[in-house]
Amino acid sequence: MKSISRIYLTLLLFTTATPIFAQSGLQRFDDRTLEYLEAHRTPGQTKAWLFISNTNDYVNVAIPAGLLVAGIIDNNPDMRQNALYVASSTATTFLLNTLIKKLVKRPRPFISNVHLTAVYQPSSTSFPSGHTSSAFSSATALVRAYPKWYVIAPAFLWSGAVGYSRMYLGVHYPSDVTAGALLGVGTAFGMGFIRP
Repeated sequence: MKSISRIYLTLLLFTTATPIFAQSGLQRFDDRTLEYLEAHRTPGQTKAWLFISNTNDYVNVAIPAGLLVAGIIDNNPDMRQNALYVASSTATTFLLNTLIKKLVKRPRPFISNVHLTAVYQPSSTSFPSGHTSSAFSSATALVRAYPKWYVIAPAFLWSGAVGYSRMYLGVHYPSDVTAGALLGVGTAFGMGFIRP
């Protein structure tokens, strides 16, 4: 539990310092990255990245649901416990992400930078990326439960794609995505006590 506290304290300190980044090198990097991605959008890529972004919640529910159903069918208590672990990790990440968003209140990129146009405009705040945090939480928990290459590769390919999609669509800065990934991974490790 001490490691969980340290992770969240570090993340909270980082997030409360975010307003300092308003004119910093990090903010300039964030802006330039999104401007570059926007300039290189194509209709086909936009459709693909929007699909990946929109299906994230379904994947995050399907992973523990699939483990639970398979565990019931196979009468496998470890698999059922892993379903609880993945679901708990993702749910905890969602709650922490919501809390941090309320504390930081970082505006979305298309609000802060008039030169940026998002593919669509979510109404919530930007930091950290909720899609990215939930994707990385689910992926990390799944990989910790089943550390095989054929689980690791698709799990992190998927979560990385979700994070990239949020930047490509213009709804999150790279620093939002990075913080979301760290939050998701940290929560999955922090909830590791639930594993069988």
